[in-house]
Amino acid sequence: MQGLMMNTPLLISAIAEHGSRFHGEREIVSVTGDNPRHCYTFRQAINRSRQLANALDNLGLDHGDRVATLAWNDYRHLEIYYAVSGAGYVCHTVNPRLFPDQLIYIINHAEDRWIFVDAMFVPLLEKISEHIKDVEGFVVLTDAAHMPETSLPNVICYETLIADESAEYAWPDLDENSASALCYTSGTTGDPKGVLYSHRSTILHAYAGNAPDALGLSSNDVVLPVVPLFHVNAWGIPYSTIMAGSKIVFPGPKMGDGEALCELIESEGVTLALGVPTVWLALLQYCSKAGKTLGSLQRTVIGGAAVPRSMIQEFRDVHNVEVRQGWGMTEMSPLGTINAQKAGLESLSDDDKLDLATKAGRGMFGCELRIVDDDGNSLPWDGVAYGALHVRGPWVCSDYFKLDGSAESHTEDGWFETGDVATIDANGFMAITDRTKDVIKSGGEWISSIELENTVMGHEGVAEAAVIGVAHPKWTERPLLVVVRAAGTNATRDELLAYYEGKVAGWWIPNDVQFVDELPHTATGKIKKIELRKQFADYAFPD
Repeated sequence: MQGLMMNTPLLISAIAEHGSRFHGEREIVSVTGDNPRHCYTFRQAINRSRQLANALDNLGLDHGDRVATLAWNDYRHLEIYYAVSGAGYVCHTVNPRLFPDQLIYIINHAEDRWIFVDAMFVPLLEKISEHIKDVEGFVVLTDAAHMPETSLPNVICYETLIADESAEYAWPDLDENSASALCYTSGTTGDPKGVLYSHRSTILHAYAGNAPDALGLSSNDVVLPVVPLFHVNAWGIPYSTIMAGSKIVFPGPKMGDGEALCELIESEGVTLALGVPTVWLALLQYCSKAGKTLGSLQRTVIGGAAVPRSMIQEFRDVHNVEVRQGWGMTEMSPLGTINAQKAGLESLSDDDKLDLATKAGRGMFGCELRIVDDDGNSLPWDGVAYGALHVRGPWVCSDYFKLDGSAESHTEDGWFETGDVATIDANGFMAITDRTKDVIKSGGEWISSIELENTVMGHEGVAEAAVIGVAHPKWTERPLLVVVRAAGTNATRDELLAYYEGKVAGWWIPNDVQFVDELPHTATGKIKKIELRKQFADYAFPD
């Protein structure tokens, strides 16, 4: 027997209509290249999305065709999100920080028909245009007065494209399993791989993200997404905010500018901000130097890399801001865990709460977790056993775009192999101990590079740190600590190695320290350990 309930499809266009109807006067504030502080409403945004949808139809696209973006976080990019997916096309967000060869591969592999591009990134496309010949045209995200001169073929101004189109549009009644968006992994090993999201997966992910113990958005929130719209749908924020009615503040090209972010938080009354640790490092450094505190900010969600304990403590003690660490992947839309306080743990000491906050968080309903040993046997959730982390759920990918299982990324029983090594404690809090390819095996025993990094980040002389395994004649591998000193400090090798004593097992302590001016990062802010390994390929420990 089946239930007698309506089977209305879960579609992104439904979020647009809901947001326009019930939260139409809520604001969207943007920093853009042609306007330092653009402000309009949800209703105006959705009207313009309908205009763009009409324009896209007139370009002769077919349902399922890919439309790419190379753009910052601003209102025009948001309009594209809803217009492209809502009209039945696939919104392919491309990371402009990628190397030219990666951009060429991704655009050609996706078979993008049109590219919407910020004026700032036009020169980037000009350099590779001869290698992306199947792209039919380019739309520059500006008005006529700010259109750049360009050698790109078939270029249209965004505002001109939509100016004469109607704000009335009949969103198509799509199958909820239709593809809605496409995002490629960073390609740290091999070519980047495309993750193809559906309308259904996107809606379910947005629902889960808005749960109180996740992002916890409401119409009373003001949200600053510093996590980029060009990667993993900005952690679902374009959908969660419109669904909940939260005011949105887009930083545009100011994503890494601590002073600009502080000013936006102050002037717009931001209550929730989201981004990777490097972004908040710049913000906290600015606030400390300028003697400012983040008065309106209540919580920040940090992901993309492990969050140092010292950063969580500074947000809490100096700014009265709750840090919710999150973990996920492009293949997971991306949310998998969020670290929110759990009932029954209120009596923990402040130090114990900080220790707990450094974990990746508890699993969200809709994303199952398991850890397994080398033979695929499930391991206990005791906070001690660690193994390969697997996930499954309705917003986790079942395969990669156009690879037809060749990536061998899933187990026979349907779980996605994340490539992370993790522990899960009895309360369900998961902690990433390493990537399977980054774990250091010393004398047959595993050492967590992530725990070594998090520990040393508590030292005031360390701005950023990475630990890699380096060949050792006796132990096979031993840890090497690579450090960027904090400004105005002069931490020494012996001082940093001594800092580990009593905090980690003695045999875990790195054998040496190397100081560098900067660490290599991926386009999404993660430390590129593969580059560090190349940099120190000929390194030999002094002992």
